[in-house]
Amino acid sequence: MPVKALKKFLDENHVKYVSLAHSPAYTAQEVAHCAHVCGKALAKTVIVLMDDKMAMIVMPATSRIRWDRFMRAMGTDFIELADEDDFRDQFPDCEIGAMPPFGNLYGLPLYMDETLTQSEEIIFSAGSHSEVLKMSMSDYLKLVKPVTLDEGFATKAKSSLRKSQHTSRLQRHA
Repeated sequence: MPVKALKKFLDENHVKYVSLAHSPAYTAQEVAHCAHVCGKALAKTVIVLMDDKMAMIVMPATSRIRWDRFMRAMGTDFIELADEDDFRDQFPDCEIGAMPPFGNLYGLPLYMDETLTQSEEIIFSAGSHSEVLKMSMSDYLKLVKPVTLDEGFATKAKSSLRKSQHTSRLQRHA
């Protein structure tokens, strides 16, 4: 079972968590749907190459990376999505694409969208495409110590809201 090492780590640190099994799902939105959790409550893990070094980015399932803003926030000129072949060996106990957001367990720096820290809990894929774990955000932050960023991410909801506000302004001025 891929999640065994993660559960052992959490147990050794006396962290309470809930394991939720669900039917197999491969995208963050599918996982949220199958696990019956809100997409913005599910943390997705993205692996990137930043100046040719692998790093982990964690954000709500409903978010996406704004590469220009993320690069500016990180003070770097080069960031790209890592190919599965680049990181397959980095996560030997996980199914590809279901890596838990624990960079410290895999020797990777972890950068996190600050909006996730506003929740009391964090829910994430637990190393397989059919299980998520839920735990308190305070325990997660203590164990992982992520670098949190308040820029570099965008959500569809925000983009849609901006478009509708812009459309409303245009209609008022027309």
